[in-house]
Amino acid sequence: MGRSEPLLIVLLGPTASGKTDLGIAIAQALDLAVLSVDSRQLYRGMDIGTAKPTAAQRAAVRHELLDLRWPDQPINLQEFRAEAETAIAAEHRRRGIALLVGGSGLYIKAITQGLAPPAVPPQPQLRAQLAALGQPLCHQLLGAADPDAAARIMPRDAVRTQRALEVLYATGTPLSRQQGSTPPPWRVLELGLNPTDLQQRIRGRTAQLYADGLVEETRGLLERFGEGCGLLDTIGYGEAKAQLRGELSPEQALELTTRRTLQFAKRQRTWFRRQHQPEWLDASAGEPPLQRALSAIGRVLG
Repeated sequence: MGRSEPLLIVLLGPTASGKTDLGIAIAQALDLAVLSVDSRQLYRGMDIGTAKPTAAQRAAVRHELLDLRWPDQPINLQEFRAEAETAIAAEHRRRGIALLVGGSGLYIKAITQGLAPPAVPPQPQLRAQLAALGQPLCHQLLGAADPDAAARIMPRDAVRTQRALEVLYATGTPLSRQQGSTPPPWRVLELGLNPTDLQQRIRGRTAQLYADGLVEETRGLLERFGEGCGLLDTIGYGEAKAQLRGELSPEQALELTTRRTLQFAKRQRTWFRRQHQPEWLDASAGEPPLQRALSAIGRVLG
């Protein structure tokens, strides 16, 4: 692939690693939009619990691929990839460069490596039946039928669990055996953040989410979308739901959210180590991450 091909910059890393601020700084330096790759920031109204860029951050630089749907309208990987490729193409026409920022590993892989998920349309009736069974049983069913997919999907992630079962029942073939790939027509530069103080960052940010009104946001989402909305069982929202029901104290909810986030970050780190080969920006002697990122981009652009 020659230098005439447009460039896709990907800033990846685990949750709370500083991607949002660094992504904005890179975008400002290069006159780019930030194309978000976060599987929950896709949804309107899920702002505090997903640490979505604030209004001030979104005013500082244009953000795309946020607020695509409401939480009761799940978007699958194929649909997200189509949205992302449209946004990337627009940036390539405008600047010849596009910038992805996020920590959702499978979504990033779908874009950078051309992962082609099966074209199975949503099946509302089946999803309703799976929701009625409950997430614990659905994840057990997935584990029995497609253990590779179950190992990648968090036990409380109802959206992805239902999608994997939906594909399995529609095609008769496990999702993990249907994901081929077609390399995209871009050069890809992956940059990574993996700070040594990630645990402290996660603890501080999780406390801030609750201080900013996570429980109140969850209450409003429950009133609008109901207990059956799978996205409200994900990290943060699930614990806030339990607090609202009186099953957890505020202190217990905060601690459980922190623990789940730490576990999630560990899985993200493992994914990025095995599935990607970024240039890590944290350990440069005396060189700030922004400067190191711009230097790497400059080398690729020649």
